[in-house]
Amino acid sequence: MDPHDHRVGHIDARIDRHALVARLRAAGCVFAEDEADLLLLEPRDADSLERMIAARVSGTPLEHVLGWADFAGVRVPVDTGVFVPRPRSEFIVDAAVEGLAPGSVLVDLCCGSGAIAAAVASRARVEVFATDIDPRAVANAQRTLASAHATVLLGDLFGPLPADLRGRVATVTIVAPYVPTGDIALLPHEARDYEPLTALDGGSDGLEVLRRAIAEAPAWLTPFGRFLTEVAEHQVDAAVGALEEAGLRAEVLTPDESSLVVGWAQE
Repeated sequence: MDPHDHRVGHIDARIDRHALVARLRAAGCVFAEDEADLLLLEPRDADSLERMIAARVSGTPLEHVLGWADFAGVRVPVDTGVFVPRPRSEFIVDAAVEGLAPGSVLVDLCCGSGAIAAAVASRARVEVFATDIDPRAVANAQRTLASAHATVLLGDLFGPLPADLRGRVATVTIVAPYVPTGDIALLPHEARDYEPLTALDGGSDGLEVLRRAIAEAPAWLTPFGRFLTEVAEHQVDAAVGALEEAGLRAEVLTPDESSLVVGWAQE
């Protein structure tokens, strides 16, 4: 059987993959072949599939069209209007898992879809808490993290966490919004028009939300607990400075597309 000869749902009709690839490529989809295969694998009738294709061609992020993203080996639900997890953030997952003891507490701030916490929980036996200020993200993350029995809370950074977690958190992960306000207009159409501004806009230099999280972190971390965050390369020095000012020992790890900055709590 030809691997590119697809049938959709129970409709006895062949879908022309080559025409679909050409349509996606004309719309500017860089990975048109891969996207076509993902769309054709969705169990939809022909009309539903056409609506999905039309949405993608119009610029809707593929993850919003499909309703999910593959992140660090976990299929994560991604609702319309929720920040799409980026592959570059998988580096945070690897670093978090490496240092987590069984039964320890993980807090994922600005959790979005819950992708980072879900990926960590899929590899390590941890107690998970996650927070976000966007109700849509919280509802999404609650579904994503249901199997991890996580506590997902609506609110700003550490604010909604139970007070008895103070001093008990082994690892904090956060991908705070880190695009400077003045650069929002320069973002790709998919991000600028389909993802929430609260997940993108990091203030004048892109680090306003992160600085607040760093300042609060020492009160929540265990001795030698870790604060893991992702920033753009040009923001590394400022992020390191904020960690050190908060009394955390800073370390910088640089994957391909962004920089992972780690703050270690003192004994």
